[in-house]
Amino acid sequence: MRRPPSDPLKRGRVKLTLLGLFFAAPFALAWLAYRLDWSPGATSNYGELVTPPRPLSGAALERLRGKWVLVTLDAGACDAYCEKKLYFMRQLRRAQGKDRDRVERLWLLTDGRRPGAALGAAIEGTHLAPAAALAARFPAAGAVSDHIYVVDPLGNLMMRYPREPDPSRMLEDLRRLLRLSGIG
Repeated sequence: MRRPPSDPLKRGRVKLTLLGLFFAAPFALAWLAYRLDWSPGATSNYGELVTPPRPLSGAALERLRGKWVLVTLDAGACDAYCEKKLYFMRQLRRAQGKDRDRVERLWLLTDGRRPGAALGAAIEGTHLAPAAALAARFPAAGAVSDHIYVVDPLGNLMMRYPREPDPSRMLEDLRRLLRLSGIG
């Protein structure tokens, strides 16, 4: 085993060098990770993040500002898949328990037709609005009507769910958002 230098000046230099290496190591490792294009791997969210988040504006969204909003775009002549999305959105909101007032639902009508009375009763509490120019702001892997979107309380489109989503995983995402968010 090597003995430390007996000279106090050398001992001080060794300590200072070791201390410098200790504090420089995180920077060196970060630079190395950047150069090797390392990424941390899988994310914990189920929904696909919309990057960068897209600010949305319009009368329908202005009324809901300050709330998390689940959005779907579909025709007023709602088919079976449309009804399924609306059902998922209603159940996701209900499953939030005491936080349900922080979440709203918005159905942007792409064809301008109003839904039938039976469907209107089933989706009570869902806000309806014409999609108009707002539909172009929603990214889609296929048709824009394939997805359920999440808009944050500041009015930014931030996440979308795939066609035929897993409601339990959507619930986890929404609960995590509400738990970690200081707004909305």
